[in-house]
Amino acid sequence: MVGWQLSRSLSADLALDALEMGIWTRQRAGHDVTGSTHHSDKGVQYVAIRYTQPLAEAGAVASVGSTGDSYDNALAEAFNSLFKAELVRNKGPWRGIDDLEISVAEYIDWFNHRRLHGEIGLIPPAEHEDTYDRQNTAEATAEASVPSLH
Repeated sequence: MVGWQLSRSLSADLALDALEMGIWTRQRAGHDVTGSTHHSDKGVQYVAIRYTQPLAEAGAVASVGSTGDSYDNALAEAFNSLFKAELVRNKGPWRGIDDLEISVAEYIDWFNHRRLHGEIGLIPPAEHEDTYDRQNTAEATAEASVPSLH
């Protein structure tokens, strides 16, 4: 999870702020956003031109589910389910939106850097991504150092 936002109301601006945060976070960490997958449902905010245009300009690929089909985009649905169970139901209620925002930031940090995920070898996503990046960098370096024969 690299981009998120919190608001009292659902709007295209809310989703756009989260998208911009995600793009900024990836680029700040030195990652190329091109080809990144953006998981969402087909909510009106995610299919608005104001939203899809910056996503396309960044070179990211939208992964949206079919209407009413939670299995079509299982990754986004699984995260939403975990988020609701592990944070919303287990840690609330909050005194206000500011308390919730702090809790969400802490949860996202924990989820990315300390929560062990069985699907990726019982390591946190940040560790999995670092390993993936190191392997791809090593492979690209090895390919670049092999002289081509013409």
